[in-house]
Amino acid sequence: MNKTNFNAVFPADFISEGVDQTRGWFFTLHAISTMVKGSVAFKNVISNGLVLDKNGNKMSKRLGNAVDPFETIEKYGSDPLRWYMITNASPWENLKYDNEGIEELKRKFFGTLYNTYSFFALYANLDNFDPDSEQVPFDERPELDRWILSLLNTLIQEVTAHYENYDPTKAGRAIQDFVMDNVSNWYVRLSRKRFWKGELNADKLSAYQTLHACLKTVSLLMAPIAPFYAEQLYADVTQTDASVHLQNFPKANTALIDSKLETQMHLAQTISSMVLALRRKVAIKVRQPLQKIIIPIVNEEFTEDVQKIADIVKSEVNVKEIELLSDASGILVKKVKANFKTLGPRYGKIMKQIAAHLGEMENATIFAFEKSGTYSFTIEGTPVEISLDDVEIISEDIPGWQVANEGAITVAIDTTITPELLHEGIAREFVNRIQNLRKESGFDVTDTIDLYIQKHDFVNEAVEKYKNYIASETLCSSVTLAEQLTVEHKKTIEIEEIELEIGIQKSI
Repeated sequence: MNKTNFNAVFPADFISEGVDQTRGWFFTLHAISTMVKGSVAFKNVISNGLVLDKNGNKMSKRLGNAVDPFETIEKYGSDPLRWYMITNASPWENLKYDNEGIEELKRKFFGTLYNTYSFFALYANLDNFDPDSEQVPFDERPELDRWILSLLNTLIQEVTAHYENYDPTKAGRAIQDFVMDNVSNWYVRLSRKRFWKGELNADKLSAYQTLHACLKTVSLLMAPIAPFYAEQLYADVTQTDASVHLQNFPKANTALIDSKLETQMHLAQTISSMVLALRRKVAIKVRQPLQKIIIPIVNEEFTEDVQKIADIVKSEVNVKEIELLSDASGILVKKVKANFKTLGPRYGKIMKQIAAHLGEMENATIFAFEKSGTYSFTIEGTPVEISLDDVEIISEDIPGWQVANEGAITVAIDTTITPELLHEGIAREFVNRIQNLRKESGFDVTDTIDLYIQKHDFVNEAVEKYKNYIASETLCSSVTLAEQLTVEHKKTIEIEEIELEIGIQKSI
């Protein structure tokens, strides 16, 4: 072990303009060189088998496909490069190297982690959050907080096992998925209003403490792969001069792990992802409410799980209701296609007959197969048993509905937009445009404003009907429909191909 001082240099695109460069409570991560005093560096070397170019060819100066490592580190940073090389292929395997891969990694993982911390820092400063305040008891925290803390401790177990088995590739991927899919894209998004609305009550304090725990633990888990970034993140989150590399590695608190809750939330994520994909397919924005989702029941446990997470799904995909059908065979039409990759090695000689048999399955049989998970039959005297992994189940769309399958889960969404739904969608579009105008105009998140909307037959009724909703979501003290706008801060927006102006000013 050698005592040393080293620079923590972040990628240039992480620079945050206008941020106070003195270390105050939760100031934003910044791209400056920082001397980390008293740190201890453990020198470990991990090497891939061969580093090839993106086409799988050996790098050489003669072919002109060689990459200068020093120029690459200068451009992308050492931590993104290290993370890319470790998570892209196991150390004992060859690596296909591509600069675009590092760029994507910086944006998706390091950028997401940076934005998550910045979000936390912004509101923690506003509320003067003290991480040393008394912790909200775990059992009293909202289900969303208990879920992410359960998942965090499961992650600790998983990452620890991968490191101990000398498999940093899987460790890095697990951390990456946790940050992007669960913390940023799910927990923070679903908790956003808890941070910026109201006083620092128990619910809001729980949200701060939960996100703080996630960020602090992630900095510890990622330190072996991204030592400089983890050092800065740990210093900013804890507001201490202690090095992340001198801390004890996290230990999982198994008492906080709730596998059932994790399963239910994963189901919510899966259903939401399927519905959002269907929305994109027919170009219906998430801000436009829809009336209903239909989900066929797989089994009793599935029913209980869907009922448990129904409110989360409805909020996430913006639908009014979820209907569970015990028998959807008379409504939804399905087809089965054989998966030759899994069935071929087992039933090669009779694969053609198996594929034909599966293609002729009746609707009721397919639904029964989805519920049981297995299906048995005989071809030319040979017993055949298949699972859901051996097939692809496709649902046909029905008039006014869009349908999707993923494993045993089927969802159908009603794409009919009534006048009432349209008005609510217009109100949500206004909220989005007003929030953007607030930011562009340099208003603080706590500033109360007066809002002016140019009159137009297409939007007038929606604005009048949802005036209180628009006001509460954008901190408006008044909402006025006007023929012409004379305020300083205004812009032309487009809603459903209709152009009109909105304007704001600080309330007196």
